[in-house]
Amino acid sequence: MTSTDDILKKYGSKIERQMKGYDESSGQTKKFSKSYKKFQEGMTPEFSNYERWCKSLGNFFTLKVGEKDNARISRAIEIAHLNVTPSEVLVFSTVLLFLTLFGGMLLFTGIWLISGAFSLMFLFMTFLFGIFLFLYSSKTPERLAMMWRLKASSQMVPAILYIVIYMKHTSNFEKAMAFASEHLQSPLADDFRKIFWDVEVGRFSTIKDSVDNYLIGWRDYSLEFIEAFHLIESSLYESDETRRIAVLEKSLQVILDGVYDKMLKYTHEVKAPLTNIYMLGIVLPTLAIAILPLASTMVGGAIKWYHVLLVFNVLIPFLVLYMTEKIMMERPGGYGETDLLEKNPLYSKYKSNDSYVKGFFVGLPFILIGLIPFLWRYTPIPIWLGMARDYSWSEIGLNFMGSSMIFGIVGPGGILYGPSGSLALILSLFIPLGVAIIFIVAFRIKTEEILVARNNYKEVEKEFTSSLFQLGNRIGDGLPAEIAFAKTAESTKGTATEGFFRIVNENIQQLGMSLERALFDVKRGAVIFYPSQLVATSMKILVESVKKGLNVAARSLMSISEYVKNIKKINMRLNDLLADIVSDMKSNMTFLAPLLSGIIVGLAGMITTILGGLSQMFESGATGGVIGGENIGGMLGMFDVTLMIPTYWLQIVIGFYIIEIVFILTSTLVTIKSGRDVLQTTAETGKNLKGAMILYFVVALGAIIGLTLVGAVALAGLT
Repeated sequence: MTSTDDILKKYGSKIERQMKGYDESSGQTKKFSKSYKKFQEGMTPEFSNYERWCKSLGNFFTLKVGEKDNARISRAIEIAHLNVTPSEVLVFSTVLLFLTLFGGMLLFTGIWLISGAFSLMFLFMTFLFGIFLFLYSSKTPERLAMMWRLKASSQMVPAILYIVIYMKHTSNFEKAMAFASEHLQSPLADDFRKIFWDVEVGRFSTIKDSVDNYLIGWRDYSLEFIEAFHLIESSLYESDETRRIAVLEKSLQVILDGVYDKMLKYTHEVKAPLTNIYMLGIVLPTLAIAILPLASTMVGGAIKWYHVLLVFNVLIPFLVLYMTEKIMMERPGGYGETDLLEKNPLYSKYKSNDSYVKGFFVGLPFILIGLIPFLWRYTPIPIWLGMARDYSWSEIGLNFMGSSMIFGIVGPGGILYGPSGSLALILSLFIPLGVAIIFIVAFRIKTEEILVARNNYKEVEKEFTSSLFQLGNRIGDGLPAEIAFAKTAESTKGTATEGFFRIVNENIQQLGMSLERALFDVKRGAVIFYPSQLVATSMKILVESVKKGLNVAARSLMSISEYVKNIKKINMRLNDLLADIVSDMKSNMTFLAPLLSGIIVGLAGMITTILGGLSQMFESGATGGVIGGENIGGMLGMFDVTLMIPTYWLQIVIGFYIIEIVFILTSTLVTIKSGRDVLQTTAETGKNLKGAMILYFVVALGAIIGLTLVGAVALAGLT
């Protein structure tokens, strides 16, 4: 006879083998079940490219990760919902470092064999670039975790609101969590679904245990979120209905007060880091550019324009990006923009790349104008056209400008260098301007309509609060919801919400729809024409609460109205606190930085013009009668104009640097003010880029012309 123990062992081992598909401790994706893989892929489509790189390059070899690093990276991987291991992250970073160093060595060897140039500076820059790539890629899980947390944290207050409103009429924690996960947006909705998943697969026995485990991840980031959840859980044990409701309302007040207090503290702490970013990332690098032309000649031409490109367009932006990300990682949770961009009907236009094509054709003529000195210097086009590579100002009829060359391509003895002339410097301004125009036009096309639509929805939301209160009062008086909508439609005439209530009333009265269909019908539903998250959520709560009774529905609508008023007050206070920081940083980015950079470009052009003119004069013997002419010749021997960094390339580097700084700092300011808001970031970047580049172009053009004339007068005085 087969005993009961034998049967249990036989089928128990079989079940155990089948359950091995989910093994969290292993950290290996290949051991996860297929259903979990599908669930996880649905949660993290945004990070699949990074995961793919880690999986492909991270399998070359295995690294033993230290205990502290393993805990840090694992925590970031868990928060960001990445499908990689700490070892794969570090191996990917290490392989990236070796590939950079190896590629740099190959390029260095090739240049050495072809041209005979032996540049230690190039090797040093390659090493620095490799180190930066290693540090940046190794911190990617933490950066992605920060992005996930920023977006999730902006949905904390609505999450508590949904749970509280549901539990006010139905004291069921599981159903309240399901209701919140249904109406929240990604990524917090995905986190709530993961809570249910952990219960379903047997990792936890109850929703409460799964929620408590999930809240551990917010322990170092948002204690008010955890406290609000614990108050909600404690309301389940209250026998008195009045005390139960009071505890639920207290949980909502706790998270609102906690968010405000933390943001108040953050606004004071963020001022000094932003000032440091401006000084270290904008002012000092820009001032250093002014001495680069002279410094390059003093070291015998060891500093090339591509070294400056690597430092100012790669290393320093990486440093600024690292400093700004550190500021954003310290931003408190629970406050920010919660609109889901993907739900907007105009999202397809925002996502389309057609705007970049239009922007490219608008910016292309400016770029071609800026390429004229490059073509005259490095291609045989002027020879084909029967023209000289360069002309002096006197040859084209501008005798007061002296004998210096307009493009700065032909130096003493016919040596080709540069382009370093004043005209070449002026034309080079069109290259960063053309690149900026591509983004300005593209971002405007992408965001113009969708931003107007979202602003209109926000105007509706402002008036919707009082309309909700009216609707709640009507229902509280005992009117059925269908009749209450008709009464509210009459009382809201002339407001932005009139159309919404009128559509609902027409659907009910004329088309005979039920309340739910009148609101959410796929063709005629009022919510379709007003795709606001607040409107949709309020109406879903109304439909759900009406099933419990008119009094429950009235209390739910009034709770939402009160919540919206409170969150608006907090938003207004926080915007006032952040106004000084945002306005100061925006003025630094769009006014002071372009102004300073434009003046520096003019100074660099004047220095190069004077030295170039002196070289021409010394070569022709025009300084022979000048007192100290021999000293001038000795000085020119020290400052060889042919060894200088061409101002043409120097200006292009500065222009691209301004563009990069605008992108980085605009994203930082929007995140500080509103949380992670991709649409607002895109729109603000286009506006800030337009203001900064126009100012930079005008100031640089004026500085180049004015200071060049000053240099020409000085040279005329020598002769």
